[in-house]
Amino acid sequence: MSTYTATIRWSRTGDGDFAKGQYSRAHEWAFDGGALVPASASPHVVPAPWSDSGGVDPEEAFVASLASCHMLFFVDFARRSGLVVDSYVDEAEGVLEKRADGKMAMTSVTLHPRVTWSGNPPDQAAIADLHHRAHDACFIANSVTTEVKVDQ
Repeated sequence: MSTYTATIRWSRTGDGDFAKGQYSRAHEWAFDGGALVPASASPHVVPAPWSDSGGVDPEEAFVASLASCHMLFFVDFARRSGLVVDSYVDEAEGVLEKRADGKMAMTSVTLHPRVTWSGNPPDQAAIADLHHRAHDACFIANSVTTEVKVDQ
């Protein structure tokens, strides 16, 4: 078993009327390795000036977490198969929408990986198998009910 931590720091600043929701949602994520990430509510959820479009919002972090986990397993499974990956770029997209029960949720995440191979690239069936194995192994994908698709 492993434990992971993140420290979330927010404090009220500015002259807005807190009772009316007029306060900044900008905050900071701090991680054990020293990384500090500016964060905020999504401007799609909380309009400016009460959100900071320069900060990472939880929805973006969710998409990035799924895509990053998938990529790490994909590259490792390629390595184990004797393949060499030179680069992997994924412009992943998540959809936030209302579910049938009326709650908002990230209902799907679509990965759009572009992989550059060294030497002879594997065929599409082998690439699809690597993506299937990566999805099956991804800790984050195994932790959520969101549909995760790979558009290769």
